[in-house]
Amino acid sequence: MSEQTAPRTAAGDSTDRPVDRTGGGTGRGSGGTGRGSGGGDVGGPGTVGPEPSTARGEQTRQLILETALRLFRERGYAQTTMRAIAREAGVAVGNAYYYFESKEHLIQGFYRRTHADHVVAAAPALAAETDFAARLRAVLHAGIDVLTPSHAFAATFFKTAAEPTSPLSPFSAQSSEARTEAIRLFEEVLAGSTAKVDPQLRPDLPELLWLGYLGVILYWVHDRSPDQSKTRLLIDGAVPLVDRLVGLSRLRVLRPVTTQVLELIRSLRH
Repeated sequence: MSEQTAPRTAAGDSTDRPVDRTGGGTGRGSGGTGRGSGGGDVGGPGTVGPEPSTARGEQTRQLILETALRLFRERGYAQTTMRAIAREAGVAVGNAYYYFESKEHLIQGFYRRTHADHVVAAAPALAAETDFAARLRAVLHAGIDVLTPSHAFAATFFKTAAEPTSPLSPFSAQSSEARTEAIRLFEEVLAGSTAKVDPQLRPDLPELLWLGYLGVILYWVHDRSPDQSKTRLLIDGAVPLVDRLVGLSRLRVLRPVTTQVLELIRSLRH
């Protein structure tokens, strides 16, 4: 099997992806079983590893992800290639592509893992609190707690995510699973609370809260205060305002405004 370097991607990555001249492919969806002849985690650049559902396969997957995040921190997102990630992780390039089809898929893996950690971090407060403001405040702070170790390199890939056509965008088709799961967390914030919400607003409120959370993250990315303390102040100052607006939404005099806002949001989705 010969090897050829793929063109540079829009994200600036020289992917170094091996091309399978036999027609079988090296990544998932190639039509083969996805296993190399030896079934192990090592091999040539065109060799793929074991099924990711196995314990060993999951260890390899996590090793590749952890290595990628470390290199992103050290070298920057655009300067880190899949070949470099594979070399640092001690796996064949083909194995790296077996678990993650591109650098963008690695960041999607980071999104999913971060969300899973966010759910775990927020769980105690959601189990103990019924007050809407307290639940929302806890979830926002938990999100920043989970993201904090990544602050040093977050700006690097957020620049790429800000591109409208980037698969790393939180609004992209590739991010749909992570987006849905994140909104579901804010659905839990609302569902477990005693908040009285205008029936018109309730179905859309979790998504609006998620959009607000994205705003907090954007502020956090640019926050250079010690330990990003200003982001914490932003959360503590914004939550009471959100809580009050949610409560006021039930007032008859404000229902026309609520209706207009929701119509605008719904029209922008399409």
